[in-house]
Amino acid sequence: MIRAYNELYLSDAKQNLAEFFDYAVTTCDFDADLFSKLFVQSGYADKFERGNPAIVSGMSGIELAKKVILYAYPNRKFPERVFYEERTNVYWAGWALAEYQWATGKRFRDIFSRIPLSEIISMYRVYHEMDIDHFIEDMNRKYHTVEQETRLKTIRENRGISQAELAKLSGVKLRSIQMYEQKVNDIDKAHAGTVYKLSRVLGCTIEDLLENPES
Repeated sequence: MIRAYNELYLSDAKQNLAEFFDYAVTTCDFDADLFSKLFVQSGYADKFERGNPAIVSGMSGIELAKKVILYAYPNRKFPERVFYEERTNVYWAGWALAEYQWATGKRFRDIFSRIPLSEIISMYRVYHEMDIDHFIEDMNRKYHTVEQETRLKTIRENRGISQAELAKLSGVKLRSIQMYEQKVNDIDKAHAGTVYKLSRVLGCTIEDLLENPES
């Protein structure tokens, strides 16, 4: 698998994501799962996972956290960072998550939809003294055992569009949409033009509709 960015930047990425979540959750008192959603919704998660140098290593994790917070709360005041003698469980979670995302190429939105950040933080007690490979192995097990609605169904329902409406607006047959959502047919193997028509109506990217875009 081709990595999104060179391993030389991984150390910076891990430190930045660790500081990012630690500042927001520990210092700013954000709910971990709410803040992970803001990370994705703001577009900065996408930039981070794609290895944008300005995001991965060009700014500190605290600077990145402030940008994400301002995205949702433009008038938010920022407290000074609280320093602890030992790294917090939230810091570790961000550090470990950065390596997991880099190693697997999975999107943050997909990781958090299956394994909430709060659950990753709870893994600290067991995994923080182990080799990172053990954490990655268990994360992969959790990721692949969680039953998920298809992305197509999730996005369609979030847009408030029925299957019939989507069929009419996109020109894709209703039965095809039903088969994709029921996982009878694999949307990853659908004709590119079909997925494009669906994505255009739903206001998302083609990649957003694929079940395994990293493949």
